[in-house]
Amino acid sequence: MDIIRIGTRGSPLAVWQAEWVQSQILSLHPQCQAKLIKIKTTGDKILDVPLAQVGGKGLFVKEIENALLEGRIDLAVHSMKDMPADVPQGLCIGVVPKRENPFDVLIARNGYSFRDLPQGARVGSSSLRRGAQVRHVRPDINVHPLRGNLDTRIRKLETEGLDAIILAAAGVRRLGLEARITEYLPETIMLPAIGQGALAVEMREDDDATLQIIGSLDHRETRLAVESERAFLSRLEGGCQVPVAAYARINKENINLTGLVAEVDGSVLLREIITGPLDKHKELGVQLANRLLEKGGRKILEDILGRPVKDVT
Repeated sequence: MDIIRIGTRGSPLAVWQAEWVQSQILSLHPQCQAKLIKIKTTGDKILDVPLAQVGGKGLFVKEIENALLEGRIDLAVHSMKDMPADVPQGLCIGVVPKRENPFDVLIARNGYSFRDLPQGARVGSSSLRRGAQVRHVRPDINVHPLRGNLDTRIRKLETEGLDAIILAAAGVRRLGLEARITEYLPETIMLPAIGQGALAVEMREDDDATLQIIGSLDHRETRLAVESERAFLSRLEGGCQVPVAAYARINKENINLTGLVAEVDGSVLLREIITGPLDKHKELGVQLANRLLEKGGRKILEDILGRPVKDVT
């Protein structure tokens, strides 16, 4: 009997995601045993400092990827938005299941919509991307740093005297907390994080046996959309340290990709859209990133990162 060891973080949302993959494997292959192995990551241990100050996305995946490389687990389930642009040598994103709602939501204490939040409202946000877009649309809002698991952040809405918090819709929905949502924020206000709403099932590149078991979970449209967004991210050399966002939509054999680069304070927000054939989805991500670099994104990124960004090619 096959035993599949699934690595995951220990947060309620991460466990939900891993258990969902586990249930799909057991449904497709009843002869398998699928076992969850919880792994504590650096990002789970550092809860009092914004991610941008301590290394960004890789903090939530590195220890789990090490377990994969060392053969202690057979696959890992991550939120795609936590994945750095580059996957370590020897590993790959084996499957990308169908995407949940990719947008952000507002949870407000008094039922306010984003536009109706009172002047000077205190809004909790865990990312530079969200903070920059909030400040661009509503410069009066005071963005309050917010870390912790999703359920912890929702509790902080009350305990820290916040007027509202902004979270990914996918996590709220997956944990059955939709009733708390005040508003789904449109992409005109809040463009999502790269890969938001999608899962990444990571595995060893040479593990054909595991791919045979999980391969049917792959959702072609979600994979192509996410690959386009991640090509955009890779070209910008971005992560949690910079306010970048992208969202791809697929329409038959075409892809429409919107990308964004912003100043942390929201004073400048650059936004572009590109459309092209689906078989060029990664190239379109790079082209869109190059357009934004040429429009002023290069200076924004270099000022934030403190180093040069590669020349436009």
